[in-house]
Amino acid sequence: MDETKPKLKSVTRPFLRWAGGKTWLVKYLTKVKESKFNNYHEIFLGGGATFFFLKPQNHSYLSDLNIELIKTYQTLKDDVEGVIRELKNFRNEEAYYYKVRETVFNDKLEQAAQFIYLNQTSFNGIHRVNTRGKYNVPYGFRKKDFLDSEGLRAASSALFNTTISNGDFYSTIDNIKAKDLVFLDPPYTVSHNNNGFIEYNEKIFQLSDQRRLSRMIDDIKKKDAYYILTNAAHNTIKEIFEKGDTRIELTRANAIGGAKAQRGQTSELIFTNIEL
Repeated sequence: MDETKPKLKSVTRPFLRWAGGKTWLVKYLTKVKESKFNNYHEIFLGGGATFFFLKPQNHSYLSDLNIELIKTYQTLKDDVEGVIRELKNFRNEEAYYYKVRETVFNDKLEQAAQFIYLNQTSFNGIHRVNTRGKYNVPYGFRKKDFLDSEGLRAASSALFNTTISNGDFYSTIDNIKAKDLVFLDPPYTVSHNNNGFIEYNEKIFQLSDQRRLSRMIDDIKKKDAYYILTNAAHNTIKEIFEKGDTRIELTRANAIGGAKAQRGQTSELIFTNIEL
């Protein structure tokens, strides 16, 4: 046993708000948490709700295409006290928010603090950039304190035994071995409930990417590893990912709002070859 590993809290919550995050899903994963799998892989990391819930006992490989997100995770893992110290200099005020949003920081601790601050004080926790790659989410007028020091420390402890990387999802395939568990939560290319395509997400994750992901799952199964995939409840998705494994359709509240949002119930699909 590695005596240098920090003692983890019984409950560790994501330190980021993440539109499309899977906090709603974890209550269905109790059997998975109790099951025996080797290493853990979360390929589309985002807010990491599943990772923090499962608290994998062995090594975890966490990855995402968003380089700023990955740098934030790595910096929090390496120097949580430094991140907290920088966050104490920030203020939850509208004018100050836009000043921070426009500032280009060069120090990694300042960059991580900026990412967390903007995430916690922005509108709905959305991560969105313009065509020039500039973060452009408006101020959120949240009253909740953006600095949760104990939550950040707990997240940093949970990240102790992890490899954190940035890159295309398929680049992680060589890390996956027999009896590993891979959690896949890609950007949803199609809207829920058979309503057609979302133009914004189609630019981020195309149907061709969904088909590449399906081929990756084939490779995961050839390695005798386990996978859990979440995706939009859409007939096209059912066709792409049909492999004779378990498919479950779950209905949840749609928490993402905006000028054109239609709040209410939405359905999502889970595909897996492990018992839920």
